[in-house]
Amino acid sequence: MTRHYVYLVPGFFGFSNLGGITYFHHVHQALKAEFEERGLEVEIEAVSTLPTGSIRRRTAKLVEQVYRTARGDGPIHLVGHSTGGLDTRLMVTPSVDIPSEVDVEPLAERVRSVVTVATPHLGTPIAGLFNSLFGQNLLWALSLGTIYTLRFGRLPLRALFEIIGLVTRIDRRLGLESSILEQFYRELFSDFGTERGAEINDFLGHIRKDRSVIGQLTPGSIDLFNASTADRPSVRYGSVVTRAAGISLKTAASLKFDIYSHTSHVVFRLLQGLTARNGHFFDLHPEQEGRLAECYGDVPGCHSNDGVVPTLAQTWGELVHVTQADHLDVCGHFRDPSHDPPHVDWFISGSGFSRDDFEELWGDVSRFMLRE
Repeated sequence: MTRHYVYLVPGFFGFSNLGGITYFHHVHQALKAEFEERGLEVEIEAVSTLPTGSIRRRTAKLVEQVYRTARGDGPIHLVGHSTGGLDTRLMVTPSVDIPSEVDVEPLAERVRSVVTVATPHLGTPIAGLFNSLFGQNLLWALSLGTIYTLRFGRLPLRALFEIIGLVTRIDRRLGLESSILEQFYRELFSDFGTERGAEINDFLGHIRKDRSVIGQLTPGSIDLFNASTADRPSVRYGSVVTRAAGISLKTAASLKFDIYSHTSHVVFRLLQGLTARNGHFFDLHPEQEGRLAECYGDVPGCHSNDGVVPTLAQTWGELVHVTQADHLDVCGHFRDPSHDPPHVDWFISGSGFSRDDFEELWGDVSRFMLRE
């Protein structure tokens, strides 16, 4: 029986397994169930990459892991979330030049499908912010906050307020940036324990030392990336497109009197506002416009986004699935405490993304992968 190989590539917040926290755990489960239901053998690998290293270096890590693990000659499928989608596209670009001793071409010839999920194919304005000195501290805090939330379910309320202070630059105006970050660091790391804390600290150290990818994700820089990459004719390209709803009284009312939920929601809205800055022109194919209008009721405007990436910037190839979701909902990081293990929300976006939505999304991705 032919064995399929599926590789899950995380974005720049991403990791395969960190201190017992798994970025793609729920996705792995969903895809495995879809393949087994069809009676197909599959090996699913989460890729250990560089969180904020350059796209070329991240792609080299992807190639080397595929080389080590894709035994035989079975078909390969690449799934990239966020920046990981750019890594997958670069790997299968004909005659690609990446810093690796592995011969990429034999592996690229085995790739049957590339699915990008909430990927900034046309860049994201928030990358320009993260590339500043202030933004570097914000990126570090958001990364640690995300890891903590996925591990413990909720950030301490004080930590949420500290993130709001960083996002709104209150810390900068009052000269408190250093003290806020130190307090944030101490408060969160004390809960991880020595061993896990050391592993997470090492991960965050990579973000502090090498943030090459951030500058590459600005709309101007990604234009050069697109000019230097090419689709491989033998590969099916598809994208999952996400949009989080805007501010609404209905969402605010649903949070009731839970201070944590309202504060977390404010953090998400601030990120969504930063991502909506400096709207850009997006040139869509008629088929893509039709699909977006069918799913959303209209074609989203240039300011629509999922909290990290503009919605229209996520389109590449066939639109495999279009959904109302925030940037990490689609990886299984939405609230569902009844599932084992529980699904935990990143920040409370009010997207309304549910377990049924998650299963439908990854069912569509599986069908796209296996289409003849």
